[in-house]
Amino acid sequence: MPGIGFRAARGGGATAQFSAAEAVLLRGLVSQITELIDDGLPQPGADGGAGPATGLADLTDPAAAAQAAGPAAPDTGPPPTPEATEAAIEEMLGLSSSSRKPDDPILARLFPDGYSDDDQASGEFRRYTERGLRSGKMAAAQTVLDTLPEAGGRVQLTGEQAQAWLRALNDIRLALGVQLEVSEDMRAMQERAAQGGPQAAGFWIYDWLSVLQESLVHALW
Repeated sequence: MPGIGFRAARGGGATAQFSAAEAVLLRGLVSQITELIDDGLPQPGADGGAGPATGLADLTDPAAAAQAAGPAAPDTGPPPTPEATEAAIEEMLGLSSSSRKPDDPILARLFPDGYSDDDQASGEFRRYTERGLRSGKMAAAQTVLDTLPEAGGRVQLTGEQAQAWLRALNDIRLALGVQLEVSEDMRAMQERAAQGGPQAAGFWIYDWLSVLQESLVHALW
């Protein structure tokens, strides 16, 4: 049986009690979504990406500027090609190297086109936003994993953590909805769920996630 969901916490945020089975189920779903979203997402500091911040030197001081710059780089050969330069700029600005809608139907649902009637504008929108959206969804999923004990128990969320839970729960429901081909025809969905089998369990989980998300919304507002 699913838990009663979230309740408003004294002083702000939300709290809920999860059984061990519920915790295992939810953590498993979140982990699957994380793996799917993480596919192709460059990691910070990898392949010359941005590493941890070390602070800025006073570049108005020539000595400090020279020290910050470090020793002169050795001559390693010809200058980078325009393609390599463009890739480096995309990495620095956090742009996606792809402007095409994902082939995976779940990823396509999680990252829909920004403009349904303009492929070029939609591609540019995706190039500038998808990488940041992927990172945000990964961070929300990680918040759930960090705050939900593996063996179940009480979850106490701050307002910020609760917002992350809402986003993560929504992503799981969207992904599960694609797999179950959820539609607005509730009678058809109930008939499919009544047929039993793996899909019946999927509909039960989908309903539980919906109740959980709705209870969290009510706890916050």
